[in-house]
Amino acid sequence: MVGLILEGESPPQAAACCGASRATGYRLWARYREGGWAALADRPCTPRRQPRRLSLAAEQEILQWREHLAAGPLVIAAAVGRPPSRVGKVLRRAGRSRLPRPVRDPRVRYERAKPGELLHVDTKKLGRFFQVGKRILADGVHRSPRAGWQHLHVAIDDHSRVAYCEILASERKEDCCAFLERAVAWYAEHGITVERVLSDNAKAYHSHAWRDTCAELAIGPRYTRPYSPWTNGKAEALIKTLLREWAHRFAYPSSAHRARALPGYLRWYNRRRPHSSIAGQPPISRISHLCGHYS
Repeated sequence: MVGLILEGESPPQAAACCGASRATGYRLWARYREGGWAALADRPCTPRRQPRRLSLAAEQEILQWREHLAAGPLVIAAAVGRPPSRVGKVLRRAGRSRLPRPVRDPRVRYERAKPGELLHVDTKKLGRFFQVGKRILADGVHRSPRAGWQHLHVAIDDHSRVAYCEILASERKEDCCAFLERAVAWYAEHGITVERVLSDNAKAYHSHAWRDTCAELAIGPRYTRPYSPWTNGKAEALIKTLLREWAHRFAYPSSAHRARALPGYLRWYNRRRPHSSIAGQPPISRISHLCGHYS
């Protein structure tokens, strides 16, 4: 608008060209003449005069009570003898309207001293499909209605990071128990005796069948803290790696092709893939002295 005025238009004509009122044209032109282009920057909507605003000392008192009580406007208003609405305005102006988030306990990273001391287990639900779908073709067409789900069961040794995975039809207690039995037998073939197993708090892992299976295998069941998935972080990290490097890495023709690619990826993961948590070495490097081979 000011540019049009500088080119020779009158303020009302420039305002009409920009779809504004003539008053706006005169106001912006006056601001430009007073301070140049910098004066046209947006100004705060705070009134110039606030006769009812509290004094600086009163606002500082409210902020001190906020620091001391860590409470909301209602409690602070009772302490300072002022309306809660006035206290709330003071807190908003100072950027203190929200209580600070509680400081969580720092994440304690740990690693067991030898293979087999602790086995992490978890599951991940994957959608089945019969052909390449809309996420690859980006056309919004759902080509595998009611295809169902596959359930990826993972197990990873805490010390060596050697992983064992299967794709099963469900995550019910029967499948979880059978998976644990096969995983323990697979680790035993490679010289690893599982002593404990750590899982989340899913119903399958708290069932009597799971506890009976652990007792038969002479394994102590352990559980993560509620709402704390990082306590089973090694299994969570393995699932994230599997999704990135196996499940979502290629455009598989179907979920059956994806399932057939899992054993080959696991061989590469355990044998060749550098692992950042073990100084860039593959997981097999930490158990090769136990079994002398890997298959």
